[in-house]
Amino acid sequence: MISRTAFSALLACGLLMACNPDVPSAVNEPEIVQTLQEAPPGAPPGTCWGKDTAPAVIETETRQVLLQPAQVLDDGTVLQPAIYKTETRQAILRERKVTWFQTPCPREQTPDFIASLQRALKVRGHYRGPIMGRMDSRTRAAIRAFQAPQGLDSGILSLETARQLGLAVVEDPLSPD
Repeated sequence: MISRTAFSALLACGLLMACNPDVPSAVNEPEIVQTLQEAPPGAPPGTCWGKDTAPAVIETETRQVLLQPAQVLDDGTVLQPAIYKTETRQAILRERKVTWFQTPCPREQTPDFIASLQRALKVRGHYRGPIMGRMDSRTRAAIRAFQAPQGLDSGILSLETARQLGLAVVEDPLSPD
C-alpha cells in the first residue's frame, strides 16, 4: 500500500512530466535528430537537405476459396462438408515515397532564428508553447502542422516554409546574380 505522501509525490511528478514540452508523450511529436550527410543527386554544393520517407501502404486480403462443394442428400443430410482453401495475398496500395527538400542549414538555425520561427508559427495558430529559441517537439509538431496542408508532412523545416514565414531570403529570379 502506498502512503498519501508518496502518492502525492508520484502524482506531482506525473503532472510535471505531462506539462513539460521536452518530455515525449503520445501528444507531442518525438524529437527528430537527423543530420544528413547525403543530398539528392544534382544538389548544389553547400546546400542542406531533409528527407521525408512515406512508407508503402500494403493491404492483406484473406479469403476462402471453395475447392469442393458439400455433398448433400435431398432430405438435407450432409454426406461430406464443403472443402475450402484459405488464400492470402498482399497488394501495394501506395508505393514507398521518398521526398527530398531543401532546408536551412544547421549553422543558420540559431536560437534567434528558432525563436523567430516559433513566433511566426504562433501568430499563425500552429505553435502554443513558450518562445525558447530551441527546436523541441512542440516546434516540430507546429512545423508539421504548417507544412502538411502544403504537401510536406514533416517536422523538419523546409527552406520553402522558412521563406513563406519570412525567415529566409527569397531569391529574385530576375536578379543578374
